[in-house]
Amino acid sequence: MPSASLLQKPHAHSSRGITWSCEFLGASLHDVLTRLKAQPHLYPTIDVSYSPAQPLVAPVILNLPANGFRLRFDASDQRLRLIEILDFGKTQFSYKSIDLVNLPEEKTTSTANIGHSSQHGPVFRHVYNRLMGPTFPGEYLAPNEATEPRKGLYVLSYPGIAFTFPLQHSAWSPKADFVSLLSSNAAAPAKSLAIFNGASWHEARQDLFTRPCLNPRSLALSTKGKEYQPDEIELVSVCGGGVVELLRRSSTPFRIVLGETTPQDLVAELGPPDAIYRKNDHRLSIHKPRRREQRTSHGSYGASPAKSEDFLDPDYSSAHTTTDDSDAEEDADQRDDDQGQSTAKCFYNYFHHGFDIFISYPSGGSPHFPHSSPSAHPPGTTRAMGHLVATKVLLHGNIPGSYPFNRYRRSRWAVDIDAAGTSQILDSETSFTSLSKELRSVWKGNYASDEAEKATQNAIVLDRDWGDSPGSSYEVLEGWEDSEQTHKRGSSAQEKSGSGTTQIFGFPGMLFEVLKNDTVSCLTIY
Repeated sequence: MPSASLLQKPHAHSSRGITWSCEFLGASLHDVLTRLKAQPHLYPTIDVSYSPAQPLVAPVILNLPANGFRLRFDASDQRLRLIEILDFGKTQFSYKSIDLVNLPEEKTTSTANIGHSSQHGPVFRHVYNRLMGPTFPGEYLAPNEATEPRKGLYVLSYPGIAFTFPLQHSAWSPKADFVSLLSSNAAAPAKSLAIFNGASWHEARQDLFTRPCLNPRSLALSTKGKEYQPDEIELVSVCGGGVVELLRRSSTPFRIVLGETTPQDLVAELGPPDAIYRKNDHRLSIHKPRRREQRTSHGSYGASPAKSEDFLDPDYSSAHTTTDDSDAEEDADQRDDDQGQSTAKCFYNYFHHGFDIFISYPSGGSPHFPHSSPSAHPPGTTRAMGHLVATKVLLHGNIPGSYPFNRYRRSRWAVDIDAAGTSQILDSETSFTSLSKELRSVWKGNYASDEAEKATQNAIVLDRDWGDSPGSSYEVLEGWEDSEQTHKRGSSAQEKSGSGTTQIFGFPGMLFEVLKNDTVSCLTIY
Protein backbone atom coordinates (compact mmCIF):
# COMPACT_ATOMS: atom_id res chain seq x y z
CA MET A 1 0.00 0.00 0.00
CA PRO A 2 1.40 3.44 -0.87
CA SER A 3 2.50 5.45 2.12
CA ALA A 4 1.00 8.87 2.68
CA SER A 5 3.66 11.06 4.25
CA LEU A 6 3.40 14.65 5.37
CA LEU A 7 6.44 16.57 6.57
CA GLN A 8 5.92 19.21 9.21
CA LYS A 9 8.42 21.90 8.33
CA PRO A 10 10.59 23.12 11.22
CA HIS A 11 10.67 26.60 12.60
CA ALA A 12 13.76 28.72 12.26
CA HIS A 13 15.30 27.61 15.57
CA SER A 14 14.17 23.97 15.29
CA SER A 15 16.61 21.24 14.33
CA ARG A 16 14.23 19.29 12.10
CA GLY A 17 10.60 18.63 11.31
CA ILE A 18 8.47 15.59 12.10
CA THR A 19 7.13 13.28 9.44
CA TRP A 20 3.51 12.36 10.17
CA SER A 21 2.91 9.38 7.93
CA CYS A 22 1.39 5.92 7.75
CA GLU A 23 4.62 4.67 9.32
CA PHE A 24 3.71 6.70 12.39
CA LEU A 25 0.38 4.91 12.72
CA GLY A 26 0.47 2.13 15.32
CA ALA A 27 2.90 4.02 17.57
CA SER A 28 2.09 3.84 21.27
CA LEU A 29 0.53 6.74 23.13
CA HIS A 30 3.47 6.72 25.52
CA ASP A 31 6.03 7.00 22.71
CA VAL A 32 4.19 9.74 20.82
CA LEU A 33 3.35 11.84 23.87
CA THR A 34 6.91 11.57 25.16
CA ARG A 35 8.30 12.81 21.85
CA LEU A 36 5.82 15.70 21.68
CA LYS A 37 6.61 16.83 25.23
CA ALA A 38 10.31 16.75 24.43
CA GLN A 39 9.79 19.54 21.85
CA PRO A 40 7.84 22.29 23.63
CA HIS A 41 9.06 24.88 21.10
CA LEU A 42 7.21 22.97 18.37
CA TYR A 43 4.26 21.75 20.45
CA PRO A 44 3.53 24.36 23.14
CA THR A 45 0.06 23.01 23.99
CA ILE A 46 -0.99 19.36 24.26
CA ASP A 47 -4.52 18.54 25.42
CA VAL A 48 -5.35 14.94 26.35
CA SER A 49 -9.02 13.97 25.99
CA TYR A 50 -10.38 10.70 27.37
CA SER A 51 -13.41 9.22 29.10
CA PRO A 52 -12.96 9.23 32.90
CA ALA A 53 -15.69 6.62 33.31
CA GLN A 54 -14.56 4.33 30.47
CA PRO A 55 -10.88 5.03 29.76
CA LEU A 56 -10.40 1.59 28.16
CA VAL A 57 -13.38 1.91 25.82
CA ALA A 58 -13.47 5.46 24.41
CA PRO A 59 -10.54 6.57 22.19
CA VAL A 60 -7.81 8.77 23.64
CA ILE A 61 -7.29 12.01 21.72
CA LEU A 62 -4.25 14.28 21.71
CA ASN A 63 -5.26 17.76 20.58
CA LEU A 64 -2.52 20.15 19.48
CA PRO A 65 -4.50 23.38 18.98
CA ALA A 66 -1.44 25.55 18.43
CA ASN A 67 -0.37 23.28 15.57
CA GLY A 68 -3.77 22.70 14.01
CA PHE A 69 -3.98 18.91 14.20
CA ARG A 70 -4.96 16.06 16.50
CA LEU A 71 -4.08 12.40 17.04
CA ARG A 72 -6.52 9.61 17.88
CA PHE A 73 -5.52 6.43 19.74
CA ASP A 74 -7.54 3.32 20.45
CA ALA A 75 -8.33 2.86 24.15
CA SER A 76 -7.42 -0.77 24.79
CA ASP A 77 -3.93 -0.87 23.24
CA GLN A 78 -3.29 2.90 23.10
CA ARG A 79 -1.94 2.90 19.54
CA LEU A 80 -2.14 5.76 17.06
CA ARG A 81 -4.94 5.13 14.56
CA LEU A 82 -5.72 8.48 12.96
CA ILE A 83 -3.87 11.73 12.25
CA GLU A 84 -6.10 14.72 11.43
CA ILE A 85 -5.05 18.15 10.17
CA LEU A 86 -7.81 20.59 11.06
CA ASP A 87 -6.17 23.97 10.36
CA PHE A 88 -3.69 24.20 7.50
CA GLY A 89 -2.62 27.71 8.47
CA LYS A 90 -0.99 26.94 11.81
CA THR A 91 1.77 24.61 10.63
CA GLN A 92 3.45 24.28 7.26
CA PHE A 93 3.02 20.79 5.83
CA SER A 94 4.40 19.38 2.62
CA TYR A 95 3.92 16.18 0.62
CA LYS A 96 6.89 14.98 -1.46
CA SER A 97 8.50 18.42 -1.09
CA ILE A 98 5.33 20.19 -2.27
CA ASP A 99 3.61 22.48 0.24
CA LEU A 100 -0.04 21.79 0.93
CA VAL A 101 -0.66 25.51 1.21
CA ASN A 102 1.57 28.56 0.81
CA LEU A 103 1.92 30.32 4.15
CA PRO A 104 3.42 33.79 4.67
CA GLU A 105 7.09 33.65 5.57
CA GLU A 106 6.50 34.91 9.12
CA LYS A 107 4.15 31.99 9.76
CA THR A 108 6.88 29.47 9.18
CA THR A 109 9.71 31.23 10.97
CA SER A 110 8.20 32.49 14.22
CA THR A 111 6.62 30.46 16.99
CA ALA A 112 4.84 33.61 18.15
CA ASN A 113 2.38 33.15 15.29
CA ILE A 114 1.52 29.54 16.14
CA GLY A 115 -2.17 29.15 16.82
CA HIS A 116 -3.29 32.51 15.38
CA SER A 117 -4.20 31.50 11.81
CA SER A 118 -7.16 29.88 10.13
CA GLN A 119 -5.68 29.53 6.66
CA HIS A 120 -7.82 27.58 4.22
CA GLY A 121 -6.59 24.23 3.07
CA PRO A 122 -5.49 23.21 -0.42
CA VAL A 123 -7.95 23.58 -3.28
CA PHE A 124 -9.03 20.54 -5.25
CA ARG A 125 -7.00 21.43 -8.36
CA HIS A 126 -3.81 21.61 -6.27
CA VAL A 127 -4.50 18.20 -4.71
CA TYR A 128 -5.58 16.51 -7.92
CA ASN A 129 -3.03 17.97 -10.33
CA ARG A 130 0.09 18.53 -8.22
CA LEU A 131 -0.02 16.67 -4.91
CA MET A 132 -1.73 13.31 -5.31
CA GLY A 133 -2.97 12.72 -8.86
CA PRO A 134 -6.11 10.98 -10.13
CA THR A 135 -8.17 8.72 -7.89
CA PHE A 136 -11.54 7.00 -7.70
CA PRO A 137 -14.71 8.94 -6.89
CA GLY A 138 -15.10 9.73 -3.21
CA GLU A 139 -18.01 9.87 -0.82
CA TYR A 140 -20.55 12.65 -0.33
CA LEU A 141 -21.93 13.31 3.16
CA ALA A 142 -25.21 15.21 3.25
CA PRO A 143 -25.35 18.37 5.38
CA ASN A 144 -26.46 18.41 8.98
CA GLU A 145 -29.71 20.35 9.03
CA ALA A 146 -29.11 21.49 12.61
CA THR A 147 -25.66 23.02 12.05
CA GLU A 148 -24.99 23.86 8.40
CA PRO A 149 -27.93 22.95 6.17
CA ARG A 150 -26.50 24.40 2.96
CA LYS A 151 -23.15 22.63 2.76
CA GLY A 152 -22.30 18.97 2.66
CA LEU A 153 -18.88 17.33 2.70
CA TYR A 154 -17.10 15.47 -0.06
CA VAL A 155 -14.40 13.06 1.11
CA LEU A 156 -11.77 12.41 -1.55
CA SER A 157 -9.76 9.32 -0.63
CA TYR A 158 -6.35 8.02 -1.60
CA PRO A 159 -4.63 5.00 -0.06
CA GLY A 160 -3.82 6.11 3.49
CA ILE A 161 -4.93 9.74 3.10
CA ALA A 162 -8.20 11.61 2.60
CA PHE A 163 -9.19 15.27 2.01
CA THR A 164 -12.55 16.71 3.07
CA PHE A 165 -14.00 19.48 0.85
CA PRO A 166 -17.11 21.51 1.80
CA LEU A 167 -19.61 21.41 -1.07
CA GLN A 168 -22.83 23.34 -1.62
CA HIS A 169 -25.65 20.87 -1.26
CA SER A 170 -27.61 22.45 -4.08
CA ALA A 171 -24.80 21.63 -6.53
CA TRP A 172 -24.54 17.97 -5.58
CA SER A 173 -25.78 15.29 -7.95
CA PRO A 174 -24.89 11.58 -7.85
CA LYS A 175 -24.59 11.63 -11.63
CA ALA A 176 -22.22 14.60 -11.73
CA ASP A 177 -18.53 14.19 -12.49
CA PHE A 178 -16.74 14.70 -9.16
CA VAL A 179 -13.71 16.33 -10.85
CA SER A 180 -15.85 19.01 -12.45
CA LEU A 181 -17.92 19.36 -9.30
CA LEU A 182 -14.96 19.92 -6.95
CA SER A 183 -13.27 22.23 -9.48
CA SER A 184 -16.30 24.53 -9.59
CA ASN A 185 -17.14 27.48 -7.36
CA ALA A 186 -19.56 25.27 -5.42
CA ALA A 187 -16.62 23.59 -3.69
CA ALA A 188 -14.47 25.27 -1.03
CA PRO A 189 -10.84 24.46 -0.21
CA ALA A 190 -10.21 21.40 1.93
CA LYS A 191 -11.17 21.90 5.56
CA SER A 192 -9.37 18.84 6.93
CA LEU A 193 -7.05 15.99 6.05
CA ALA A 194 -6.81 12.49 7.56
CA ILE A 195 -3.99 9.94 7.56
CA PHE A 196 -4.98 6.35 8.31
CA ASN A 197 -4.33 2.71 7.46
CA GLY A 198 -6.54 1.53 4.62
CA ALA A 199 -7.24 1.72 0.92
CA SER A 200 -9.85 4.44 1.44
CA TRP A 201 -11.50 6.35 4.25
CA HIS A 202 -14.78 4.53 3.61
CA GLU A 203 -13.05 1.20 4.19
CA ALA A 204 -10.80 2.29 7.05
CA ARG A 205 -13.44 3.84 9.27
CA GLN A 206 -15.35 0.54 9.56
CA ASP A 207 -12.73 -0.89 11.92
CA LEU A 208 -10.42 2.06 12.46
CA PHE A 209 -9.72 1.35 16.14
CA THR A 210 -9.77 -2.45 16.04
CA ARG A 211 -7.91 -3.56 12.92
CA PRO A 212 -4.43 -5.07 13.46
CA CYS A 213 -1.61 -2.55 13.29
CA LEU A 214 1.10 -3.18 10.72
CA ASN A 215 3.72 -1.01 12.41
CA PRO A 216 5.37 -1.52 15.80
CA ARG A 217 4.49 0.51 18.89
CA SER A 218 7.99 1.90 19.17
CA LEU A 219 8.97 4.52 16.63
CA ALA A 220 12.57 3.40 17.04
CA LEU A 221 11.64 -0.04 15.68
CA SER A 222 9.86 1.44 12.66
CA THR A 223 12.95 3.43 11.64
CA LYS A 224 15.39 1.53 9.49
CA GLY A 225 19.12 1.82 9.85
CA LYS A 226 19.10 2.33 13.60
CA GLU A 227 20.98 0.32 16.19
CA TYR A 228 19.53 -2.91 17.52
CA GLN A 229 16.31 -2.58 19.51
CA PRO A 230 14.77 -5.42 21.58
CA ASP A 231 11.58 -6.91 20.17
CA GLU A 232 8.46 -5.35 21.66
CA ILE A 233 6.05 -7.23 23.91
CA GLU A 234 2.58 -7.81 22.48
CA LEU A 235 0.95 -9.55 25.46
CA VAL A 236 1.91 -10.82 28.91
CA SER A 237 0.36 -14.18 29.84
CA VAL A 238 -0.03 -14.89 33.57
CA CYS A 239 0.30 -18.66 33.90
CA GLY A 240 0.37 -19.10 37.68
CA GLY A 241 3.10 -20.71 39.74
CA GLY A 242 5.34 -17.69 39.22
CA VAL A 243 5.44 -18.16 35.43
CA VAL A 244 4.98 -15.07 33.26
CA GLU A 245 5.16 -15.56 29.51
CA LEU A 246 5.98 -12.60 27.28
CA LEU A 247 4.53 -12.92 23.78
CA ARG A 248 6.64 -10.86 21.40
CA ARG A 249 5.99 -9.21 18.05
CA SER A 250 8.52 -11.16 15.97
CA SER A 251 10.58 -13.33 18.31
CA THR A 252 9.60 -16.49 20.12
CA PRO A 253 7.92 -16.06 23.55
CA PHE A 254 10.15 -15.43 26.55
CA ARG A 255 9.19 -17.05 29.83
CA ILE A 256 10.04 -15.40 33.14
CA VAL A 257 10.06 -17.88 36.04
CA LEU A 258 9.99 -15.97 39.31
CA GLY A 259 12.73 -17.18 41.62
CA GLU A 260 14.79 -18.56 38.73
CA THR A 261 15.15 -16.07 35.87
CA THR A 262 18.37 -14.11 36.35
CA PRO A 263 19.14 -10.47 35.56
CA GLN A 264 21.43 -11.73 32.80
CA ASP A 265 18.48 -13.56 31.23
CA LEU A 266 16.41 -10.39 31.31
CA VAL A 267 19.06 -8.23 29.68
CA ALA A 268 19.71 -10.85 26.99
CA GLU A 269 16.03 -11.12 26.06
CA LEU A 270 14.60 -7.68 26.86
CA GLY A 271 17.65 -5.47 26.52
CA PRO A 272 19.11 -3.32 29.29
CA PRO A 273 16.51 -1.63 31.52
CA ASP A 274 15.67 2.01 30.91
CA ALA A 275 16.47 2.69 34.56
CA ILE A 276 17.43 0.84 37.73
CA TYR A 277 15.91 1.88 41.02
CA ARG A 278 17.06 0.69 44.45
CA LYS A 279 14.34 0.92 47.06
CA ASN A 280 15.08 2.03 50.61
CA ASP A 281 11.54 2.70 51.89
CA HIS A 282 10.40 0.11 54.49
CA ARG A 283 7.41 1.92 55.96
CA LEU A 284 4.92 -0.66 54.65
CA SER A 285 6.71 -3.48 56.49
CA ILE A 286 4.29 -2.96 59.40
CA HIS A 287 1.87 -5.13 57.39
CA LYS A 288 4.35 -8.03 57.37
CA PRO A 289 2.81 -11.11 59.04
CA ARG A 290 4.64 -12.84 61.87
CA ARG A 291 6.49 -15.97 60.82
CA ARG A 292 4.46 -18.28 63.03
CA GLU A 293 1.29 -16.86 61.51
CA GLN A 294 2.60 -17.74 58.07
CA ARG A 295 2.88 -21.45 58.86
CA THR A 296 -0.41 -22.73 57.58
CA SER A 297 -1.17 -26.05 55.99
CA HIS A 298 0.40 -26.75 52.62
CA GLY A 299 -1.71 -25.46 49.73
CA SER A 300 -3.82 -23.09 51.83
CA TYR A 301 -3.54 -19.33 52.28
CA GLY A 302 -4.18 -18.04 55.76
CA ALA A 303 -3.69 -14.29 55.39
CA SER A 304 -5.38 -11.87 53.08
CA PRO A 305 -3.08 -11.31 50.11
CA ALA A 306 -3.93 -7.66 50.31
CA LYS A 307 -2.23 -7.52 53.68
CA SER A 308 0.64 -9.84 52.91
CA GLU A 309 4.02 -8.17 53.18
CA ASP A 310 5.05 -10.01 50.02
CA PHE A 311 2.79 -7.60 48.15
CA LEU A 312 3.60 -4.40 49.92
CA ASP A 313 7.32 -4.34 50.60
CA PRO A 314 9.46 -5.21 47.59
CA ASP A 315 12.55 -5.29 49.81
CA TYR A 316 11.18 -8.11 51.92
CA SER A 317 12.96 -11.44 51.55
CA SER A 318 11.73 -14.33 53.65
CA ALA A 319 14.34 -16.74 54.98
CA HIS A 320 11.96 -19.48 56.17
CA THR A 321 13.21 -21.51 59.11
CA THR A 322 12.07 -24.81 60.59
CA THR A 323 13.18 -23.95 64.10
CA ASP A 324 10.87 -22.61 66.78
CA ASP A 325 13.00 -19.72 68.04
CA SER A 326 11.52 -16.67 69.61
CA ASP A 327 10.02 -13.92 67.51
CA ALA A 328 12.62 -11.47 68.80
CA GLU A 329 15.47 -13.66 67.56
CA GLU A 330 13.79 -14.12 64.20
CA ASP A 331 13.18 -10.40 63.81
CA ALA A 332 16.82 -9.67 64.66
CA ASP A 333 18.00 -12.24 62.13
CA GLN A 334 15.66 -10.78 59.55
CA ARG A 335 17.01 -7.25 60.11
CA ASP A 336 20.55 -8.49 59.63
CA ASP A 337 19.54 -10.30 56.43
CA ASP A 338 17.73 -7.24 55.12
CA GLN A 339 20.69 -4.94 55.75
CA GLY A 340 23.05 -7.28 53.96
CA GLN A 341 20.80 -7.95 50.99
CA SER A 342 18.93 -4.68 50.42
CA THR A 343 21.86 -3.06 48.61
CA ALA A 344 21.67 -5.73 45.91
CA LYS A 345 17.90 -5.58 45.44
CA CYS A 346 16.55 -3.29 42.77
CA PHE A 347 13.85 -2.67 40.20
CA TYR A 348 14.55 -3.03 36.51
CA ASN A 349 12.35 -0.32 34.96
CA TYR A 350 11.33 -1.10 31.38
CA PHE A 351 9.28 2.00 30.58
CA HIS A 352 9.07 1.22 26.84
CA HIS A 353 7.82 -2.32 27.57
CA GLY A 354 5.35 -1.18 30.22
CA PHE A 355 6.57 -3.12 33.23
CA ASP A 356 9.04 -3.33 36.11
CA ILE A 357 10.86 -6.43 37.34
CA PHE A 358 12.02 -6.66 40.93
CA ILE A 359 15.42 -8.30 41.42
CA SER A 360 16.07 -9.89 44.81
CA TYR A 361 16.85 -13.22 46.46
CA PRO A 362 14.26 -16.02 46.09
CA SER A 363 12.07 -16.48 49.14
CA GLY A 364 9.73 -19.36 48.34
CA GLY A 365 7.58 -20.75 45.56
CA SER A 366 4.76 -18.84 43.94
CA PRO A 367 1.26 -20.37 44.20
CA HIS A 368 -0.17 -22.34 41.30
CA PHE A 369 -3.76 -21.95 40.21
CA PRO A 370 -5.84 -24.56 42.09
CA HIS A 371 -7.02 -26.31 38.91
CA SER A 372 -3.59 -26.57 37.31
CA SER A 373 -0.85 -29.08 38.02
CA PRO A 374 2.62 -27.82 38.98
CA SER A 375 4.00 -29.47 35.88
CA ALA A 376 1.69 -27.53 33.54
CA HIS A 377 4.31 -24.80 33.28
CA PRO A 378 7.58 -26.44 34.33
CA PRO A 379 10.35 -24.19 35.61
CA GLY A 380 13.44 -23.86 33.50
CA THR A 381 16.10 -24.23 36.17
CA THR A 382 16.54 -25.22 39.78
CA ARG A 383 15.79 -22.54 42.36
CA ALA A 384 19.01 -21.17 43.87
CA MET A 385 18.61 -19.36 47.18
CA GLY A 386 21.92 -17.52 47.08
CA HIS A 387 21.60 -15.76 43.72
CA LEU A 388 19.76 -12.67 42.57
CA VAL A 389 16.73 -13.50 40.46
CA ALA A 390 13.46 -11.95 39.29
CA THR A 391 10.91 -12.24 42.09
CA LYS A 392 8.11 -9.86 41.03
CA VAL A 393 6.75 -8.41 37.80
CA LEU A 394 4.68 -5.20 37.81
CA LEU A 395 2.54 -4.60 34.72
CA HIS A 396 1.42 -0.99 34.24
CA GLY A 397 -1.88 -0.07 32.57
CA ASN A 398 -1.05 3.58 31.75
CA ILE A 399 -4.67 4.55 32.44
CA PRO A 400 -5.45 8.15 31.37
CA GLY A 401 -6.16 10.27 34.43
CA SER A 402 -4.23 8.01 36.80
CA TYR A 403 -1.34 9.42 38.79
CA PRO A 404 1.47 7.61 36.89
CA PHE A 405 -0.03 8.27 33.43
CA ASN A 406 2.57 8.21 30.63
CA ARG A 407 5.37 6.96 32.86
CA TYR A 408 5.12 3.64 31.06
CA ARG A 409 3.78 2.28 27.81
CA ARG A 410 0.54 0.38 28.34
CA SER A 411 1.23 -3.27 29.09
CA ARG A 412 -1.55 -5.65 28.08
CA TRP A 413 -1.91 -8.92 29.98
CA ALA A 414 -4.19 -11.93 30.19
CA VAL A 415 -4.64 -14.70 32.73
CA ASP A 416 -4.10 -18.17 31.29
CA ILE A 417 -7.70 -19.38 31.55
CA ASP A 418 -6.73 -23.03 31.05
CA ALA A 419 -4.34 -22.86 33.99
CA ALA A 420 -6.83 -20.88 36.07
CA GLY A 421 -9.67 -23.27 35.30
CA THR A 422 -12.11 -20.61 34.10
CA SER A 423 -13.91 -20.10 30.82
CA GLN A 424 -14.18 -16.31 31.10
CA ILE A 425 -11.54 -14.08 29.55
CA LEU A 426 -9.59 -12.29 32.26
CA ASP A 427 -7.36 -9.60 30.83
CA SER A 428 -6.18 -6.02 31.24
CA GLU A 429 -9.42 -4.68 29.74
CA THR A 430 -11.67 -6.59 32.16
CA SER A 431 -13.20 -4.57 34.98
CA PHE A 432 -11.89 -5.46 38.41
CA THR A 433 -15.41 -6.29 39.58
CA SER A 434 -15.53 -9.11 37.00
CA LEU A 435 -11.93 -10.12 37.69
CA SER A 436 -12.52 -10.31 41.42
CA LYS A 437 -15.69 -12.34 41.07
CA GLU A 438 -14.04 -14.89 38.81
CA LEU A 439 -10.82 -15.15 40.82
CA ARG A 440 -12.75 -15.67 44.06
CA SER A 441 -14.47 -18.55 42.34
CA VAL A 442 -11.12 -19.95 41.15
CA TRP A 443 -9.57 -19.81 44.64
CA LYS A 444 -12.70 -20.80 46.57
CA GLY A 445 -11.93 -23.49 49.13
CA ASN A 446 -8.17 -22.99 48.96
CA TYR A 447 -7.84 -20.65 51.92
CA ALA A 448 -7.08 -21.70 55.49
CA SER A 449 -10.41 -20.37 56.76
CA ASP A 450 -13.57 -18.57 55.71
CA GLU A 451 -12.24 -15.42 57.39
CA ALA A 452 -9.10 -15.54 55.27
CA GLU A 453 -11.20 -15.94 52.13
CA LYS A 454 -13.41 -12.99 53.05
CA ALA A 455 -10.31 -10.90 53.72
CA THR A 456 -9.51 -10.90 50.00
CA GLN A 457 -12.41 -8.46 49.57
CA ASN A 458 -10.69 -5.95 51.84
CA ALA A 459 -8.35 -3.39 50.38
CA ILE A 460 -5.49 -1.13 51.34
CA VAL A 461 -6.04 2.45 50.19
CA LEU A 462 -3.18 4.44 48.69
CA ASP A 463 -3.38 8.17 48.05
CA ARG A 464 -0.83 8.92 45.37
CA ASP A 465 -1.62 12.64 45.61
CA TRP A 466 0.55 12.62 48.72
CA GLY A 467 4.11 13.16 47.59
CA ASP A 468 5.53 11.03 50.43
CA SER A 469 3.18 8.07 50.10
CA PRO A 470 5.24 4.91 50.60
CA GLY A 471 3.11 3.11 48.06
CA SER A 472 3.59 5.68 45.33
CA SER A 473 4.93 4.22 42.11
CA TYR A 474 6.87 7.46 41.63
CA GLU A 475 8.85 6.84 44.81
CA VAL A 476 8.81 3.10 45.25
CA LEU A 477 9.50 2.20 41.65
CA GLU A 478 11.20 5.15 40.04
CA GLY A 479 12.25 7.93 42.41
CA TRP A 480 11.50 10.59 39.82
CA GLU A 481 13.21 13.87 40.57
CA ASP A 482 10.32 15.85 39.11
CA SER A 483 7.57 14.02 41.00
CA GLU A 484 6.72 17.08 43.11
CA GLN A 485 6.47 19.30 40.04
CA THR A 486 4.35 16.73 38.21
CA HIS A 487 2.02 16.46 41.19
CA LYS A 488 1.48 20.21 41.31
CA ARG A 489 0.79 20.36 37.60
CA GLY A 490 -1.99 17.77 37.82
CA SER A 491 -3.21 18.34 41.36
CA SER A 492 -6.37 20.29 40.53
CA ALA A 493 -7.66 17.72 38.08
CA GLN A 494 -6.80 14.86 40.39
CA GLU A 495 -8.56 16.47 43.33
CA LYS A 496 -11.74 16.69 41.28
CA SER A 497 -11.60 13.14 39.92
CA GLY A 498 -9.90 11.41 42.85
CA SER A 499 -7.54 9.72 40.41
CA GLY A 500 -4.73 9.86 42.93
CA THR A 501 -6.52 7.45 45.28
CA THR A 502 -6.24 3.75 44.48
CA GLN A 503 -7.09 0.51 46.24
CA ILE A 504 -4.90 -2.58 46.56
CA PHE A 505 -6.61 -5.98 46.32
CA GLY A 506 -4.77 -9.26 46.54
CA PHE A 507 -5.14 -12.87 45.45
CA PRO A 508 -2.51 -15.59 45.80
CA GLY A 509 0.28 -14.69 43.42
CA MET A 510 -1.36 -11.47 42.21
CA LEU A 511 -1.90 -7.94 43.46
CA PHE A 512 -4.27 -5.51 41.74
CA GLU A 513 -4.10 -1.74 42.04
CA VAL A 514 -7.58 -0.50 41.16
CA LEU A 515 -8.82 2.99 40.27
CA LYS A 516 -12.20 4.41 41.22
CA ASN A 517 -13.52 3.71 37.71
CA ASP A 518 -12.96 -0.04 38.31
CA THR A 519 -9.98 -0.33 35.95
CA VAL A 520 -6.72 -2.04 36.91
CA SER A 521 -3.88 0.46 36.97
CA CYS A 522 -1.17 -2.05 37.87
CA LEU A 523 -0.95 -5.83 38.24
CA THR A 524 1.85 -7.29 40.35
CA ILE A 525 2.75 -10.96 39.92
CA TYR A 526 4.83 -12.44 42.70
